[in-house]
Amino acid sequence: MRNLKVALVQTNQFWEDKIKNMNHFEELLASIETVDLILFPEMFQTAFSMNVSELAEKEKDSASLKWLKTISKKKSAAIYTSMIVEKDGFYYNRGVFVKPSGEITNYNKRKLFGLAGEDDYFSAGKEEVIVEWEGWKFQLQICYDLRFPEIARNRIASNGLPSYDVLLYVANWPEKRNTHWKALLTARAIENQCYTIGLNRVGEDGKSLIYSGDSMLVDPLGEKTMCDPHKEEVLLIELNYDKLMEIREVLPFLKDM
Repeated sequence: MRNLKVALVQTNQFWEDKIKNMNHFEELLASIETVDLILFPEMFQTAFSMNVSELAEKEKDSASLKWLKTISKKKSAAIYTSMIVEKDGFYYNRGVFVKPSGEITNYNKRKLFGLAGEDDYFSAGKEEVIVEWEGWKFQLQICYDLRFPEIARNRIASNGLPSYDVLLYVANWPEKRNTHWKALLTARAIENQCYTIGLNRVGEDGKSLIYSGDSMLVDPLGEKTMCDPHKEEVLLIELNYDKLMEIREVLPFLKDM
C-alpha cells in the first residue's frame, strides 16, 4: 500500500458567507500540486452556525457540493469536510467525502453539541461510516463526536484486519477547550491503533468565540505533527502504511478487544 499525502487546511472562516469562504479556500490551495486528501473545517462554507433555514442546501443539486466536486477533480484529490444539508424537512451537519470521480460518501454527525443548541436545529446521524480511498480505510467523524470513544471504536473485521486505518475529525473547536481537543485526539489514535487527524479552524466566529486551530496528525503511538496555533496554514502530512502495519503487528492490542 502506498503512503498517502494529506493537506490540512487550517484557516479562518467568514461568518455565513459561502462565496467568500470558497474563494479563500481556492487561494489557500493554489500552491498545492500533489496531494491525495484535503481536509476543510466543519461547516466549511458557513462556519458553525445554527441559521439552518437560510444556509442549508438540498441533498442533491447543491452549489457547494458542485464546488467541492470541481476542486476534488482539479486537484485529483479526495476532500472531507462538513456542511448544513436539508433532507425531507430535517437538517443535518453532514460530513461529505468527495472523490475526484464525483462520488460522494455522506456521514451525518452523530453527537450534536447541546452546549451550543445544535440539537435544537439538527437531527443526529445514526450510522458509522467508513470509506475507502486509495486502499486506506477512513472512519468519518465531526467535532463533538470526538468526546465519545464508543462511536469510534476500532475492531478486527471478518477479514482479520482492523475496520479502519484513519480517524478523520473536522471541527470548529473553541480555544477555551483546546487542551481537551489535543488530549482526546491523542487518546483516539492510541486506543484504536490508527492515525487520527483533527482539522480545526482559527480566528473568531460570529458569536465572538475564538479558535486556535491546533490541527494535527497523531500516529498510533501518540506522536504528533501539528499546525502552528492561531495561524492560517496548509500543513502537508504523510500517512505511512508500513509504519501503521508494523505498530499493529508489534503491539496487537486490537485483537484483545
